Amino acid sequence: MEFTIGGRLEVRIAPADVGKRVSVRRVTEDGPQEPKFTDTVGVLTSWDDGVLSVTPKSGESVRIAESSLVAGKVVPSAPARRRGPAASFDELARVATRAWPPVESEPLGEWLLRASGGFTRRANSVLPLGDPGVPLGVALGRVSQWYADRGLPAYVQAATGAEGTQEELCAALEEHGWRREVTAAVRIAALAPVADLPAEVSRVRLGRTADEAWLARYQRVGTPRPEVTAVLNGGPSVWFATVPGEAGDEAPAAIGRCVVDGRWAGFMAVEVAPEHRRRGLATAVMTALARQAMDEGASAAWLQVEQDNEGARALYDGMGFAAHHLYHHFRPV
Repeated sequence: MEFTIGGRLEVRIAPADVGKRVSVRRVTEDGPQEPKFTDTVGVLTSWDDGVLSVTPKSGESVRIAESSLVAGKVVPSAPARRRGPAASFDELARVATRAWPPVESEPLGEWLLRASGGFTRRANSVLPLGDPGVPLGVALGRVSQWYADRGLPAYVQAATGAEGTQEELCAALEEHGWRREVTAAVRIAALAPVADLPAEVSRVRLGRTADEAWLARYQRVGTPRPEVTAVLNGGPSVWFATVPGEAGDEAPAAIGRCVVDGRWAGFMAVEVAPEHRRRGLATAVMTALARQAMDEGASAAWLQVEQDNEGARALYDGMGFAAHHLYHHFRPV
């Protein structure tokens, strides 16, 4: 990371650059020994009272004392590094919401409050795709009350890492006492390579509803509730994949879900029983669903993976999926 002009470090950012992507270097340890420096790249989300706030792709803002700065500059937006189809954040956010629809929703300006009896954070969080129409503090108060009225914790889902995402909102949520609880990556890919994978799709059965056998394998369900089946069965064109287990098994060996929405095919709930892993069943489920989606005219694929799920990340890397953006669920503390 180079900051020098004619061999000198320079701070070339100012409060007027709030909202721009910047790269800064600051002293983190100074004393009789050589000083130590730390570099941060992200959106400059505030600069008040001698303190800067920079929000990187991780979504967790970094507060930096102006007095510790030794260098800083505005940098171009991060280049697209995805191998999949071109897609905007707004398009993917709306497609993902239609694929995992809440049981109940209510607008707050351009925000969408979503509730589904507590089944998954995605279906029980605010989708903030614009201005709530009121000051942020007021909006967050209304959000907290709306979820409290339903006996649910309040969450706001905010994204980072792509053009049009919400680094400033993430920083503002932290300033209002909200903390990030979990992070997931939205990944995209061309659909045809997934459909062309050499997989044993003959074992995969496709259906239009989540039946009892499918629900028995899905680890997020527990005791099936109306809210669960409403979310799972909702969406433009929903398909469920099942790989039957061995004779006598109560639950399938593997399952998956796909929602076809125009050019997009979204993949969710791909799970394999522990005793059946490393046998290609997840690939077979993905391939069978991808072929069905292509028959309906889809050409692009998306999915969501939590950052700590290394097994799933490795699987999807091999299928050509690349990160488009991150989303984070913030909760008041």
